[in-house]
Amino acid sequence: MPLIWHACPLARCCEVTLSGEGGLGWFQAVILGLVEGVTEFLPISSTGHLIVTNALFGVSDPAFEVAIQAGAITAILALYWRDLADAVRSIRSPRSAERPRVNLLWLIVIAALPAAFVGVLLEEQIEALLFNPVTVGVVLMLGGVAFLLVERWLATRQRSTEGREGGITEMTAGQALLIGAWQCLALVPGTSRSGATIIGGLLTGMSRKAAAEFSFLVGLPVLYGACLLKVVGDYERLTGPMLPSLLLSSAVAFVSAYVVVRAFVRYLQRNTFRVFAYYRLIAGAGILVMYYAGPLVSDG
Repeated sequence: MPLIWHACPLARCCEVTLSGEGGLGWFQAVILGLVEGVTEFLPISSTGHLIVTNALFGVSDPAFEVAIQAGAITAILALYWRDLADAVRSIRSPRSAERPRVNLLWLIVIAALPAAFVGVLLEEQIEALLFNPVTVGVVLMLGGVAFLLVERWLATRQRSTEGREGGITEMTAGQALLIGAWQCLALVPGTSRSGATIIGGLLTGMSRKAAAEFSFLVGLPVLYGACLLKVVGDYERLTGPMLPSLLLSSAVAFVSAYVVVRAFVRYLQRNTFRVFAYYRLIAGAGILVMYYAGPLVSDG
């Protein structure tokens, strides 16, 4: 384990597992769930933060990191179930002037398809080659630059389109497909699934709030699907020794994601993404410094 972990008495005393050999300590499980819930829907990369957190703990468990996303994405069901229920009901209703051009459920499916296809093809190669702190640090910084450039473009564009940004109800299938293509970038750790889809939404003319909310909803099939594949692929371990840790982390992820998403949506009604761009730049640089200075390198 890294020196930073051994140097923390609280962390060491909480290292006892929840379920015997093979489980995580309750402290580690709570921290991982909190990191997942806070970062999953902010454009700062939950996977990147989990990789770095596990590096600090001296462990590496991509399957567990993906599985606890079920808790965070369930918070979106709790927050947006009315919109989803309306979409289900409207499938059988005739289209009217008050209804969206394309049903929300179809938009979600269309946007989820590219990442699902590419993920199935490249998941193992990406995990083997890119799940490390260096990739996370570099990609976090690149994403920060991308957000600053997009905000600069938006500032210029909005002079002539003020108040005319599109919402989810005005989305087309083509917009959803483009957002789905952007989501493929999130397969690289440090990119941020929400960050990639938000940028895609902004570039197709959506408002900041609408782009963020659609990024939450697109995560439903993508994250639930990824969780299911991981649990099936590592069923005996995740539902055996790791189950108490997994349930605790998922519960913490659900609560923290619920709180963060509500605050995030309110924030976007009056603010830009620049603060997240600056955070990405600082966090990415900090991760690289920590990696090359030693704290993120496991001592075995």
